[in-house]
Amino acid sequence: MTTLARKQRFAFPEMPDWFENLPARFAMPTMGDLYTVRIEDYTQDGRYVMRAELPGMAPEDIDVFISDGVLTVQAERSEQDITKSHSEIRYGSMSRSVSLPPGADEDDVKADYTDGMLTVSVGLGTQKQEAKHVEIQHGN
Repeated sequence: MTTLARKQRFAFPEMPDWFENLPARFAMPTMGDLYTVRIEDYTQDGRYVMRAELPGMAPEDIDVFISDGVLTVQAERSEQDITKSHSEIRYGSMSRSVSLPPGADEDDVKADYTDGMLTVSVGLGTQKQEAKHVEIQHGN
């Protein structure tokens, strides 16, 4: 009986295991991601709803703006002037802007901040614009 030898795919067979055991460095957020407001959005009961995660923020440190079909949430957390031995808390400004869906009524906006979650809802108009046919011109 012949024993088949398994061919090594790597010069150093322990290398693939070594890479698999490295910390998930590439899965860590980038510095830009650290100051982005995390959101979810959906439509409910004729309203566009956006929920933003802003834990530990004071309501007076949060601003909501709507202009030209864009909803923007801005927040800022100021660092306390104390000596810290360790800190993982994010300080500074953060913001997030999203495009509102067609028909959003910028005059019908409500915002609520409870338990670290900001909820902004915008009324959606009842008029839906019909698709328009565009005539194609053919040049000679």
